[in-house]
Amino acid sequence: MGFDVRRFDIYRKVPKDLTQPTLTGALISVVCCLAILVLIVSEFSRYLAVDLVSTVYVDNPGVESRIPVMVTVELPKLKCDYVGLDIQDDMGRHEVGFIDNTEKTPIENGAGCLFHASFQINKVPGNFHISTHSAKHQLDDVPDFAHRIIEVRMGDNILTQNVPGSFNPLQNVQKSAEFG
Repeated sequence: MGFDVRRFDIYRKVPKDLTQPTLTGALISVVCCLAILVLIVSEFSRYLAVDLVSTVYVDNPGVESRIPVMVTVELPKLKCDYVGLDIQDDMGRHEVGFIDNTEKTPIENGAGCLFHASFQINKVPGNFHISTHSAKHQLDDVPDFAHRIIEVRMGDNILTQNVPGSFNPLQNVQKSAEFG
């Protein structure tokens, strides 16, 4: 009379009186269960295993991927006329006498200099240093580079006092000819 939906059942049950257990069927069932168990255990152990992958790539340093640097050094025995900043890196940057964003303040009645600079460096090997290379006139004798490092900072200024560790390890380091 009506339409019987059960006709679409593709997993029909065979009555138990029409089935017979056989040795071949039992072996196939056991082998299949063991294969399923081995696959489950191996995939789960692989899922739990830590796989360390290291990748090396060349970073393309643009303006946003440079590191800000701030340097403040007191040079009590070197006049400001002779103080400069040199920057060099493996990407070909070589600036002698870098003057952008630098301040030279005379101290000790003009006999010394408080040098402050802020600049950007690339994320590649290189160096920057304070020197007398940029001076128009070089000193006749060996300059006295006695100095006290007030600040050398790479990156943003961390103002949190609760963070353990030293974020300015060169602060107040002093060097002179007598002490090396």
